[in-house]
Amino acid sequence: MTGRTVIVTGAESGIGAACAKAFGEQRARVAVLYFADSAAAEASAAAVRAGGGEAITVQAHVDDEGAVDAAFAEVESQWGPADVLINSAGLNMSGVTVRAMTLAQWRRLLDTDLTGAFLTSRRFLTGRGEAVGDAAIIHISSIHAYAVRAGGADYCAAKGGLSNLVETMAIEEAPRGIRVNAIEPGMILTPMNARAQRDAQYRQSLEHNIPMGRAGDPAEVADLAVFLASDKARYITGARVVIDGGLSLMQAIGA
Repeated sequence: MTGRTVIVTGAESGIGAACAKAFGEQRARVAVLYFADSAAAEASAAAVRAGGGEAITVQAHVDDEGAVDAAFAEVESQWGPADVLINSAGLNMSGVTVRAMTLAQWRRLLDTDLTGAFLTSRRFLTGRGEAVGDAAIIHISSIHAYAVRAGGADYCAAKGGLSNLVETMAIEEAPRGIRVNAIEPGMILTPMNARAQRDAQYRQSLEHNIPMGRAGDPAEVADLAVFLASDKARYITGARVVIDGGLSLMQAIGA
């Protein structure tokens, strides 16, 4: 990864921040794309530099076509076309049933978690032009792309759509040497699971459902992202890699 340019969306917290740090430790040049929290983004950039990499911070709303284009243009002006895109920006499920969900909520989630993935992927690809060479797009998806939950129609639909986007791009971009994969985490201790982070008893009640008996750490997801972006994964594309301690295997238990 030394000297390769990596763009990480949602890099100010959670899995995105862990990915930025992990690529920094591989001495990559990391563009920390963030939504609003510039201080958190700077902390992620500092972690990249501490690991031996280079870093810049760039604000971008991934659901906004113009903002995505401007962010990528800023990265390209400094480092040229990106070699790796880690799409980690996203919102969690609303917990609202379909009959009670507003169109605004539905669109808010789909715009960020699915349309945002489309916009960043497309800009990554067009930024590289028709060049042929090793490159990678990795989307942080979820086991809820297929293991649905009540109150998660917006999120599950977005992640299910993301699966098909990943597989379609994998076919389209393989001739250019661009690999496209998805990582599907289960319960990871990030701000999306804030209650589990601060309430040990609540966390344990959830971990009881995980065969490995614990929630995952963002760094474990980041390690997988680094592997999928590396030459060691050069024959992997169109894959959806689950990292959930076995949680998704428990769907039918008790039925």
